Amino acid sequence: MADVKLTVAGRPYDVHCADGQESQLLQLAALVDEKAREIQGGTEVRQLLFAALMLADETQEARVKVEKAEPQSDSLRAAVALAESREATARDELREALAREQAALKELESLRQAASAAPAPAAASPTHDRALSQIAERIEALAVKVEQIP
Repeated sequence: MADVKLTVAGRPYDVHCADGQESQLLQLAALVDEKAREIQGGTEVRQLLFAALMLADETQEARVKVEKAEPQSDSLRAAVALAESREATARDELREALAREQAALKELESLRQAASAAPAPAAASPTHDRALSQIAERIEALAVKVEQIP
């Protein structure tokens, strides 16, 4: 046990506390002393009574603020969890899209190689060329999106 000398409202007090708690006790006594000195006139007991009431009022206001903040923090935690879940889902979908794109690129490359090895047809179909062109553009657009993934 440690002994601490406190002064509150101009009066000295000898107080015992657990070892290591001396500085905390001194800080608390300084708060009480500050509040007691704000009360002008009256007896020492009256000053201490009003100091205690003022500190109790501040404590109650702080508790009300904490109680109001708790539901907000719960909803914020839920929003963060939902955002993280959506992010994970989006990443999974992007990975799947990347895998499909890579497979499509491989297939396109094998078709190009097969087409270059095969004799050229007499006349290429414009519809076929347009479809291949659109597929290539879509694959390139997906590749750009995938490269932007962190």
